[in-house]
Amino acid sequence: MPLHKDDPRSLGGYRIVDRLGAGGMGVVYRARSRSGRDVAVKVVHAQYAADAVFRTRFRQEIEAVRRVSGAFTAPVVDADPEAARPWMATQYVPAPSLAERIRADGPLRGTELRRLALGLVEALRDIHRAGVVHRDLKPANVLMAEDGPRVIDFGISRAAENQTLTETGHMIGTPPFMSPEQLTDARTVGPASDVFSLGALLVYAATGRGPFDADSPYLTAWRVMKEQPELEALPPALRTVLARCLAKAAADRPPLDDLGKEFADVLPEAAPGEASAVDPRPPAHGPAGREPAAGPPADRPGGTGPPRGTDPTALPGARGDGPPGGTRRRNRLLALVGASGVLAVALAVSLALGPLRDRGSAGTGGSPSSSAPSRWAAVPAGWQPWTTTVREAAASGVTRAPEARGDTGTPSCAMDGEALYCAGGDTAPVRLDALTGRTRWRADTAPSGTAGVRYEGQILGVHDGVVLVRQSVLISSDERTETPKIVALDAGTGTELWSTPMTAENGAPSLAGGLALTVEDDRTVTARSLHDGAPLWSASLPADHSCTFRAASGGLLYALCSRYDGDSPGVRLLALDRTDGTTRPLTTLKVHSAYLGERGDQLVFVEESAESLEGLGDLSYTRAVLVDRASGEQRAVTLVGAPSGQVALVNGVLCFAGSNGLVTAVSPDTGRRLWQSRTTQEQPGRPMGEPGGATVFLASVSGRVAALDARDGTVLWESLPRAGRAVSGGWSSELFRQAGALVVATPDGTVFSVDPAHPDHTPAPA
Repeated sequence: MPLHKDDPRSLGGYRIVDRLGAGGMGVVYRARSRSGRDVAVKVVHAQYAADAVFRTRFRQEIEAVRRVSGAFTAPVVDADPEAARPWMATQYVPAPSLAERIRADGPLRGTELRRLALGLVEALRDIHRAGVVHRDLKPANVLMAEDGPRVIDFGISRAAENQTLTETGHMIGTPPFMSPEQLTDARTVGPASDVFSLGALLVYAATGRGPFDADSPYLTAWRVMKEQPELEALPPALRTVLARCLAKAAADRPPLDDLGKEFADVLPEAAPGEASAVDPRPPAHGPAGREPAAGPPADRPGGTGPPRGTDPTALPGARGDGPPGGTRRRNRLLALVGASGVLAVALAVSLALGPLRDRGSAGTGGSPSSSAPSRWAAVPAGWQPWTTTVREAAASGVTRAPEARGDTGTPSCAMDGEALYCAGGDTAPVRLDALTGRTRWRADTAPSGTAGVRYEGQILGVHDGVVLVRQSVLISSDERTETPKIVALDAGTGTELWSTPMTAENGAPSLAGGLALTVEDDRTVTARSLHDGAPLWSASLPADHSCTFRAASGGLLYALCSRYDGDSPGVRLLALDRTDGTTRPLTTLKVHSAYLGERGDQLVFVEESAESLEGLGDLSYTRAVLVDRASGEQRAVTLVGAPSGQVALVNGVLCFAGSNGLVTAVSPDTGRRLWQSRTTQEQPGRPMGEPGGATVFLASVSGRVAALDARDGTVLWESLPRAGRAVSGGWSSELFRQAGALVVATPDGTVFSVDPAHPDHTPAPA
């Protein structure tokens, strides 16, 4: 595809020729070396390049991928994880993906299927021998080269997954090709998981349909875990081998060495002039070349439309050559009801009849409106439900947003009074009226005299009429990236008050305790006045650590300084005096300890499971650590069952929201589960409570909002989706409270408001 006007023209000595694609974590280009060799160059998005933890993990992943070599993989030929935008170059394979091949020409037959199966077995052997598990083997990650298949994207995908999981807790994978253990316990994922994915991929290659196709990713996941695969369209001998690959228990799947021999036997190479010995055809009830129907595939940008080359009407339930869609789904409902809670009946009802509406407030059985006096706070005067995007015309400043450049992720936002301030990938800072949704201003933060700039920004916070923003700008006209800097804006007008460059590679700037905190040289933090940027004090930081800063009640300020390598990895917790920067060590926590907030006189942390950091499922957590704010004394509490998902401290309780919609509340004092509920939320963001503590709210990537009773987890209601589209790539939605109303920002840049007492009211365009 052609280059965008803001794409670089060269990188690391390679001349960029064209753009191959883009994903959640970066862009892939075809580039050419000075000697004329073509390579595929993957460049990390700027917002992740600025994260020291991501860089460390990306560096480790490059080293792991370098160990993988073989005839059926695309090796790394060059990389620079220390560049302003880290990149990795792999061998360029001029070939379509398996997904594109099936869409264009239908299922594979005979010799072509044999070459694919044996080539993938050899590729996986090479990958596993290097100590790597692919974890995302799917049609889009297999290139159909003339001399055999090539397996790609087992390196950068894991680096991206680590960052995504650390920040958002999302499960990464494609349900039709994921193993049961990926869906239930990512800590157990090993080489046998790739064997399961191989089996599912070969069924798709041979028939045009996946063995667990269903009407949604959740039903697909349920079938992967509980139902037998659909293999009737395959010849008996091949069916037997693939059935063993698709065994639910990892230990029951054959090793790759055995598989190579079995595929060679059941897929004999046809003699010259003879018809293919195996001629698998797609089943009569589905069109050839359809990818497995499991919701928006991760390998189609946006995932909102049907696969290329298919009839948009040929979606599940819309075909005329099988049972009517409603009948299929009602039959599946009956199976789900008897599945002993594997998937909540509520989810099945949602799939059959549409998204769930009000389920009544706990203990009342009434509608949200009937329970408003006892549960729901009143919305602000002058408020109305509204919907908008961060790219709408502004009343002042830069009135029109520049042209969007693909999916850039959830805007970074902060609520302050009756205003929501947002910035993000390719979106300059804006102020939205939280009562009406109108865009009051868009800041003019791009360097003067330049055109065609790409903006990356993060709202660090709002305080005392000042918006603090971290920004970087790529100036495409001369392929120059401006040094990232901290910019302070007037909250009322959006005009710039002051700015200062970011010169340190480690550490994150912050707005905490009413101060702008900037890391100057990786060893020093400087506190600045929000209004004019004047330095107020400086304090030393631990060497070789990456520090972030948090404010707590009572004017207290803390530094969390992390080190992931070396002789003493861990998180050092320091107390800082906000008046003069005097530093006092409090304690040291284990590496991968995440700070959630304060509860009384305690700071609450959770420890991430080391195993889940290496997996593809949600992050799981092994312990809660309660730290006394004054003495630094720790009390560690084992979390029973290692709960997983996006975690937040909600009114003193740990709330975990899994990417499958499972919500779990855990006591930080005992580590025991308080309640657990199923919702139909797909990839929800962090849970949020209300000040009164009666309700827990969630929002999904598609803009569906759910309300749960905080006492027992009863699902009170779930709304219709309100995002323009559900964007994949590891992003999640953000929730904000504006008095009695909710404001939601989704990954596609949609922002909307909801009255919790009337979630079914349709918002009006701002």
